[in-house]
Amino acid sequence: MTLLEGLTPVAATGLFPLAWLMIAIPLVSAGLFLVLGKVTDSFAHYVATLAPIASFIVAVALFADLLGRPEAQRAVSVPLYTWITTGSWTINVGLLIDPLSILFALLVTGVGSLIHVYSIGYMAHDPGRRRFFAYLNLFIAAMLVLVLADNYAVLFVGWEGVGLASYLLISFWQHKPTAATAGKKAFVVNRVGDLGLTMAIFTMLAFFGSSSFEAVNAGASKMSPAWVTLLGLLLLVGACGKSAQVPLQSWLLDAMEGPTPVSALIHAATMVTAGVYLVVRSHAVYAETSTAALAVAIVGTVTLLAGAWIGTSKDDIKKVLAGSTMSQIGYMMLAAGIGPVAYPFAIFHLLTHGFFKANMFLGAGSVMHGMNDDVNMRHYGGLAKVMKITYYTFLMGYLAIIGTPFFSGFYSKDSIIEAAWEKQPVLGGLALLAAGVTAFYMTRLMFMTFWSSKRWQDGVHPHESPAVMWVPLVLLAIPSVVAGMVMNAWIAGWLAPAVNGEVPLNPSWLPHITVIGVVTLAVVIAGVGVAYLVFGRTSIPESVPYTRNVFTIIGRHDLYGDAFNEAVFMKPGEALTRGVVALDTSVVDGAVRGSGALTLGLGGGLRKLQNGYVRSYGLTMIVGVIVVGLALVIGRLV
Repeated sequence: MTLLEGLTPVAATGLFPLAWLMIAIPLVSAGLFLVLGKVTDSFAHYVATLAPIASFIVAVALFADLLGRPEAQRAVSVPLYTWITTGSWTINVGLLIDPLSILFALLVTGVGSLIHVYSIGYMAHDPGRRRFFAYLNLFIAAMLVLVLADNYAVLFVGWEGVGLASYLLISFWQHKPTAATAGKKAFVVNRVGDLGLTMAIFTMLAFFGSSSFEAVNAGASKMSPAWVTLLGLLLLVGACGKSAQVPLQSWLLDAMEGPTPVSALIHAATMVTAGVYLVVRSHAVYAETSTAALAVAIVGTVTLLAGAWIGTSKDDIKKVLAGSTMSQIGYMMLAAGIGPVAYPFAIFHLLTHGFFKANMFLGAGSVMHGMNDDVNMRHYGGLAKVMKITYYTFLMGYLAIIGTPFFSGFYSKDSIIEAAWEKQPVLGGLALLAAGVTAFYMTRLMFMTFWSSKRWQDGVHPHESPAVMWVPLVLLAIPSVVAGMVMNAWIAGWLAPAVNGEVPLNPSWLPHITVIGVVTLAVVIAGVGVAYLVFGRTSIPESVPYTRNVFTIIGRHDLYGDAFNEAVFMKPGEALTRGVVALDTSVVDGAVRGSGALTLGLGGGLRKLQNGYVRSYGLTMIVGVIVVGLALVIGRLV
């Protein structure tokens, strides 16, 4: 493998000065429907769906332009305007179109467009449909700001915009207390991560006088080991919040309270990948600090195991997929922490995961549509026969995520496991174990939903979704099958200049057979086999069976993440707040009230001396003369 130097941005020519349209189109669309209100109810969903499609067309055109350029000119700077000028600091708003950002733009707009189309059918009877589509457009615009920004300050604007839009979408059905609470929880937990990113940007401004990627990449090597490690850890905190990595993962499963298209958009292809993008984009920082890079890899490994554990224990189909998302993002973070050899693999798996996970989330929504919105897999079974399109498209996602040879996940996830095994054998072994667990819980999902005998509740009549919902499933199933094979031959070479990654000497669409690859496949087969023995040969109960299995109990309680946060942060925080309130009431307010009372008392006493009687004033003068005389006499005697 060969290590490539980073790209130096060149001036925008051709179509690139129009890159801002990718952001402007969905942003204007969102503002239009939020401002105009109900008068647009009849057509808002159609126009809002055209917005990301238009952005996707722009992204495709820019991608084609980059493909035709020499490698050294594949980073294009698109300056827009000066945002902040104060003292020696100047922060400009600009876009960076390079091999990394353009892939994200294609993913966000491409998958986002299909989710918009799907939502036309899914939200057909929802009274707040216009508002929902406006929020979807706002989310797309914010995500594009995040991935196209040429500096961390503008990236942070998109970062916060994504947080706002996700809050609005997760809590969209706010009449449900659980949805309102889930939105608030996601917002609060993400604020913790946002604090880390904020402090990282302040550190950049203090050291480099700029937050541009160029300045940070050039200056990272000049920082002291302690400071560059701190900067890397602060960036990791930000990444943990957005990408639901341990210990800031508690919001993700609750976020399933939002409409299913939200789950597909936020938790498959876009928001949860923002942390991975941040770490990979900050490759120059992590190149200078092995400590922070190892922390990224460890966080990713812990999360991929935690997510897989949760996935084995849930009966809610969306929460199984949410646990899976945690786990798969953990694989990406592990790759990002390993270093240059695995940077391209992190993005490779991010892209393939975006396809097959969006496919499965939308497939879960299709199942819910046919099952009267029931999310409990124990009430499913036998759906392969009555929802054939949903079943076969979901099957493609299943085969991809478990790593079936020649499906997309096989190429991307196995590459991460092999790289981890080579660089960090312990972490690689744990990632290998998680691959087997993934095969187990995803096969469990397939048995409980599609393959076992039917367990439908009375009055439920499963049926296939309308074409407006299943066509996006078909279109997402295709890359779930072929994307890995297509990208395997070129993605490392394409991304390496932008992320200082390494390029295999002989890239090919065929998988590179290794001992670890064979072992991984054997572990996957074992996971499928165990699931078959447990769920394929016995009847599945319609209610949750009692168990003493401690692993299952812990998994059902989300590894007690909420209980930990409540015990360590919430209750002490409430006690501290009560103490501060008591201190403020008794001491601060008491001092203010006491000084006021003292002033009133003194004023009242002095007012009595000013009573308007001459005799009182005369007496006061006599007393004064006597006091002065006594003072003089005493002074002489002394």
